[in-house]
Amino acid sequence: MANPSRGWIVFGTMLVAVSLFFLRDESGIVHAQSLSCGTSTGTYNSDSVNSESQAGTGCSTSTSTSSSTSTSTSSSTPTPTTTGADSSGNSVNDLAKQRFNQMITNRVLGTVLLGVNEQVNCSDCVSAFGSAGSFSAGIHGRKSLTDNLSLLAGIAYTQYSEGGYSVTSAPIGAFALRYDFVDWGSSRPFFDIGTILTPYEKVRYTRSYTTSLGAVSLDSQTTASNYAVYGRAGWMSRLSPRDEVAASVEVWQLWQRVNGYTDPAGVPLNPFDASIAGGTDRTSLVKVGGQWTHLFGSNVEANVNGGWVQSFATRSGIIATVTGDGTVVPTIGNQGWFEYGGRLGFRITKGWVADLFLNGTAGPQPVGNTIHGGVGLRISY
Repeated sequence: MANPSRGWIVFGTMLVAVSLFFLRDESGIVHAQSLSCGTSTGTYNSDSVNSESQAGTGCSTSTSTSSSTSTSTSSSTPTPTTTGADSSGNSVNDLAKQRFNQMITNRVLGTVLLGVNEQVNCSDCVSAFGSAGSFSAGIHGRKSLTDNLSLLAGIAYTQYSEGGYSVTSAPIGAFALRYDFVDWGSSRPFFDIGTILTPYEKVRYTRSYTTSLGAVSLDSQTTASNYAVYGRAGWMSRLSPRDEVAASVEVWQLWQRVNGYTDPAGVPLNPFDASIAGGTDRTSLVKVGGQWTHLFGSNVEANVNGGWVQSFATRSGIIATVTGDGTVVPTIGNQGWFEYGGRLGFRITKGWVADLFLNGTAGPQPVGNTIHGGVGLRISY
């Protein structure tokens, strides 16, 4: 019995020794794995791609570090945004002002054909003229149809510019009928009804705006047409054989049709381009004015005339599509300004008169201060 007990003791001792040996090896393996994880953290920190390829190892430290490094590496400086869309949109309001001025200037030039610088009642005549300030050349006159009824008419070719736009070609025609109550005596009423027609115009508009990249200025060409009708009621008096005075009220309706266009192509800087649809501008006017014609001596005639003009029910026909600003529809408020004119006539010989004349406007924009002057040769018969 002594020998078997000793054998079991020896066997047990060996079994314990082997167990301790294996436990020590497993502890070393665990320790080695921990060190490997720590090593991979340092390695993956320098290379986010390798870290993502080792995500399956289950090392949370490596994955977290890789995510942080990847975010830092992919960041970049943002590109600055170009500004100026609001300025481009506001430039459309300036286009509306240009077009309103165009309507008024066309009307002022047309009234010359209707004898705005001449007395209310006079003999039949024809006048050829030319003017500067706005270039204009044409012919106009009057013809008595009856003792009370006269025809006023004229045609002209004009070119003019103001405040950013230029009309480079525009034929103008005008005619009116005047009824003068001559049988009432030297102080009497009179009435006019007439029209001014400009069926075709070549016109250039300027649109300017500012961006963060610099200033932009664009010239666009299109065609337009202008039409106006009016009625006038007044009272005139022959104060003497040399003097005639008159006061009147006029009511006008103006239309201006402008064909659509876009900003010119190939412009190096135009980040907020615009497209202008075809449309009709319109306004109504009331003018209260007067005039005086006087004969100095026997050879010099003088006429001065003027009046206050007030617009109402004005509407711009512009509908613009502006990049970065969408659809822009400008508005024009009621405007008021003064119109004036004058003429000096020199009687060369019987029935022949050389005229110097001017007409203009005075007031705030969009009408502004304008002046148109010229010379004419008038034949009375």
